[in-house]
Amino acid sequence: MKTKQTSPGRSTAGYALLLVMGMTSVSIIILAATMSRNATVSRLNGRNKEYILCQNAAEAAVEKIVARIRYDFVTGGPVQVTNNLALYRTDVPSVAAGDDPYFVNNFQFSDGTTVGKTYVQCISNTVFGPLPSQYSGLYSSYPVYRVLSNAKLINSQYQAIGAVQEDLTLNNVAVFQFAIFYSGLLEFSTCAPFTLNGRVHSNGSIYTGAGGDNTTLIFNSTVTCSGTLSCPANNGHAAWTFPGGTFNGSPGYVQGVPTTSLPIGTNIAVSLHALIDQPPTGEDVNSSLGKQRLFNEANIVLLVSNTTAQVIIRDSTAANDASPKLLTYTNLSSSYLATNGLPWLVTNSFTDRRENSKAVSAVQIDIGSFSKWLATNSSVSAKYPSGSGTYPDIFYVANNKSSTASTLPAVRLMNGAVAPTNNGCGLTVATCNPIYVWGNYNCPDSSALGTTDTSKTVPCAIMSDALTILSSNWKDTNSSNTTPGDASDCTVNSAFLTGTVPSTGTTTTTFSGGVHNLPRLLEDWTGNTLTLNTSIVNMFNSQMATNKFVNPSTYYSPPTRKFSFDLNFVNPSKNPPPGSPNLTFTLRSGWASPPPGVVNYTVTP
Repeated sequence: MKTKQTSPGRSTAGYALLLVMGMTSVSIIILAATMSRNATVSRLNGRNKEYILCQNAAEAAVEKIVARIRYDFVTGGPVQVTNNLALYRTDVPSVAAGDDPYFVNNFQFSDGTTVGKTYVQCISNTVFGPLPSQYSGLYSSYPVYRVLSNAKLINSQYQAIGAVQEDLTLNNVAVFQFAIFYSGLLEFSTCAPFTLNGRVHSNGSIYTGAGGDNTTLIFNSTVTCSGTLSCPANNGHAAWTFPGGTFNGSPGYVQGVPTTSLPIGTNIAVSLHALIDQPPTGEDVNSSLGKQRLFNEANIVLLVSNTTAQVIIRDSTAANDASPKLLTYTNLSSSYLATNGLPWLVTNSFTDRRENSKAVSAVQIDIGSFSKWLATNSSVSAKYPSGSGTYPDIFYVANNKSSTASTLPAVRLMNGAVAPTNNGCGLTVATCNPIYVWGNYNCPDSSALGTTDTSKTVPCAIMSDALTILSSNWKDTNSSNTTPGDASDCTVNSAFLTGTVPSTGTTTTTFSGGVHNLPRLLEDWTGNTLTLNTSIVNMFNSQMATNKFVNPSTYYSPPTRKFSFDLNFVNPSKNPPPGSPNLTFTLRSGWASPPPGVVNYTVTP
């Protein structure tokens, strides 16, 4: 019997076709998936690129406002920032403002809800507290402002929105929180043994070097400078071994930090000496500079000319007092002034051998008598009635007597062992003239003389063109003698803001005297101690007492110096000296990229 067989070739071909078709289908699926994945990745990359562009644009918009706030704060203080809030909120990048056309033409900016706006808001009212680590040891009163911008491309393909926020603190730091603050070159070269327990800063460079090693100059807090710290040859000495001192702060020292300044504006063609100068006629007392002048801040102003003395008594609004009390005297004899209500004022003269033996024409203030006058004078009590809670704590004196090449109008403070307490507010004496402090000052506790105990003192400051300390042994009649008179131990508890005659070279005849000679001396202090519990601030060059420093044995011999930073000035529970100039600077904090439209995003540390 015959049977029919199936051809094996046809079956194999069918299976092969099915296999090819299956593999092709799988390949198509894989290709489709790959193409889809690539398209998704491409979209994600495109969106991410667009988001980053928007993020950068938002940050640029924020930085524009931050820069403007910083400028306004430094030049006009916190009031100027508050006054300009509406301007900040509408100041998005624009061609009219000269901003980069790329941002203007390609991005739309908003405050999260309204196009053409930037979110700017004070998110924390002014508080007082310690500053971050880079300013450790300092306290500031500051508000916190938040600046936030949302940005997206005008021709957006992916509708990505970038958002950036930054918080900015506006810091006011009383300059007397620094143990030493200089606006220019700060020289410790050849200084006596010196231990500093507070912050030290210079807006210029710092020269160190004392004694023969690094152990006689000791910094126990951070030292900062906007220039460099070095110990070059100076005052006729060879260079010292770097760093020229012992730095115990954490960090020990930092160079190249930003300068810190006063909010006095940028279009003022005058030095910081303007702080203590009388204002020119017509100057707005509420201008940036007007607000900083001690003349305008003063509650009691004394103006003395060749023939008259005028006392201006203002209320707590000072220069804005519309009806100050005026007391005018045309007879300057001490007996007449004492009889007619100014027992604390006399005029006299003596010789200053540092100033080429000029005759100092002095307006002399008896601080003890002045303190009693503040408490009993009817014109004062009319402006400061008992229980009002305000006190006349800034006293400005201007000696406007005529001067010649051989005379020097100045102010002298005497009998100041007990300063006016003003219910704990203390007293600041300011003058455009050189000032001389005669005898112990602000030392109510005699047992604390010669020590760092300032627990019973009141906040005091002395601000002047130049500062000279005279001991209680000083005698005007001996002031012109070639041999300086013998000094006695002296203690002064006050902050100082005063001028210097700067170094012009590195020789002994071109040296400023360094920070330890900023308080000038005129006596033979050999064997005696000068104790200063103080903050030493130099913001300008002297304009009236301008003769250069000369090394000891010419017009003085040095004392044992016990200069210490008064820690009361950084005690949050204590008042700073009245009228303390405030340094202004901003600190950034809380940078974040919040979700679009969110303005209360909290940054997690």
